[in-house]
Amino acid sequence: MKTTRRHTHQINAGSMADIAFLLLIFFLVTAMIPNDQGINRKLPPPCPINSDCNDAVKNRRNILEIKVNSNNELLVENEVIELKDLKHIAKAFLDNNGNGTCGYCQGNMDKTSSDHPKDAVISLTNDQLTTYSFYVKVQDELTKAYYELRDAYAENVLNKPSNSLTTKELVEVKNAYPFILSEAELKN
Repeated sequence: MKTTRRHTHQINAGSMADIAFLLLIFFLVTAMIPNDQGINRKLPPPCPINSDCNDAVKNRRNILEIKVNSNNELLVENEVIELKDLKHIAKAFLDNNGNGTCGYCQGNMDKTSSDHPKDAVISLTNDQLTTYSFYVKVQDELTKAYYELRDAYAENVLNKPSNSLTTKELVEVKNAYPFILSEAELKN
């Protein structure tokens, strides 16, 4: 009797795992990962032991008080303003030269505003119900104010555009207009 065995051809799947692994790596490397939202800030150093850091600001006029309430309304010195006006107000406050000691400032020398950019503090407080997106927009406007003042300093004092500064010059620009933002509660 004759037996016939049928042999079915099989595909060699030994390298199939390797191909799947390579495809997985390819898609992981080429996939767009959304950027994280947040605020890039360098935190100030902690207060040294046995020192009082509460008296860092001597004059009340050196503090620009900004509040954001639960309705995403912006209050600067207890007056409601639009978000688009915040940058201009912050620049005028920072560049004021109230005591006349700032040689590079272009401000109005208002006696009710900040003495010097190195003394000026922006105090930002917000309600717990403030939306994160509005809070980030407020932070962006304040950052724009500092960057525009620093750009003007680089052009007027260093006679260079801000994108071509050396490391030493960049430190000088940042020291001229230090980013001093307080998010602590004010004490009366």
